Amino acid sequence: MPELLDILDKNGNKTGRLHERGTPLQKGEFLLGTHVWTVNSKKEYLITRRSKAKGHRWHAIGGMAVSGDDSLTTALKEAEEEVGLKLDPENAQFFKREPWVIDGKGCFHDVWIFRQDIDINDVVLQEEEACDVMWASESKIRQLIADGTWVPDDWYVYIEELFTEISAWCEI
Repeated sequence: MPELLDILDKNGNKTGRLHERGTPLQKGEFLLGTHVWTVNSKKEYLITRRSKAKGHRWHAIGGMAVSGDDSLTTALKEAEEEVGLKLDPENAQFFKREPWVIDGKGCFHDVWIFRQDIDINDVVLQEEEACDVMWASESKIRQLIADGTWVPDDWYVYIEELFTEISAWCEI
């Protein structure tokens, strides 16, 4: 059975139409995705390395919202699917909605931050999605970006804002 996703308009509102995953979007059609940043009490970020079939680069957890799901539900599902973790919605903070548009079509990525300490030994990787996981400091992520083992720059154009936000939390 094909995976169906809600089609959004250019303002991020549901249109009532559905999109079959894997088929091309039309101009003016957008989907909803999530980026999930889990930050521990040491100000480290839980990141995963994509499987070789998916590019073998480091990134944050994330995925697409299936029809009927909101972004928080999707963020929680993706964390459980990709790394086997049940994140606590009480620890969630909506950070921002980041549009990703090419040729008048694309995706709105809702960015979620979870403040949660997790034992990395509890992680269960979904092999099709990820092959490794680690807690990484801001400087480690910057190193991964510099050495080319991080996903492309346009995936997380907001990363400097994210680092600033997390730094502000730690000063409180």
